Amino acid sequence: MHAPLTLADEILHALPSGALHWPAQNLLCVSDLHFGKSRRLARRGGTLLPPYETRATLTRLDADLETTDAKRVICLGDSFDDIAAAEEMDETEHLWLSRLMAGRDWIWVEGNHDPGPISLGGTHRASVRIGALTFRHIAEPGEGPEISGHYHPKARLSGQARPCFLADSARIILPAYGAYTGGLWSHDAALTALMAPEARAVLTGTRALMIPMPRQTP
Repeated sequence: MHAPLTLADEILHALPSGALHWPAQNLLCVSDLHFGKSRRLARRGGTLLPPYETRATLTRLDADLETTDAKRVICLGDSFDDIAAAEEMDETEHLWLSRLMAGRDWIWVEGNHDPGPISLGGTHRASVRIGALTFRHIAEPGEGPEISGHYHPKARLSGQARPCFLADSARIILPAYGAYTGGLWSHDAALTALMAPEARAVLTGTRALMIPMPRQTP
């Protein structure tokens, strides 16, 4: 059910969940988990949301790790909605995440919302390079081949909006993996300026569906 993507001659799998699997490196990459968003909004007097997004995201991550059996995980920044959210994680969620991390090389890449949850262990990096590929939170023009997140891209198909990957020969931008994350339309100027004319979008959902990257307002 995945969509195959090629970057710097490496075969990567865009999963329907929004995770990126690199089989040759036994690696799973996710971006913008935004654990604790509902608590952060409540703490700051914002919109009250049901406090279930962290468990929904952990459920999806647990399933992807079970399916891929990945031994290395890269979280591409904004793993928590802010620094305090890591400390507010309840015991059940904390133990669940700790179980997923156990026995795996787990790397937290710094995001613009948080520097990475220091109390949870793992390795903390500003960016990571593996072979020819650089993993960072925000795409840098002219710095490919790279894999990044941050923008939460989404596109519309048959009237339905879906989070999506964006991919060209220089970069892959991952969708937000977390619940309650919203998104930026693929036709937004910030994304069309980053992606080559031949870029593709891979829509997430029950299956990964590849289409030409939408560049105009539907």
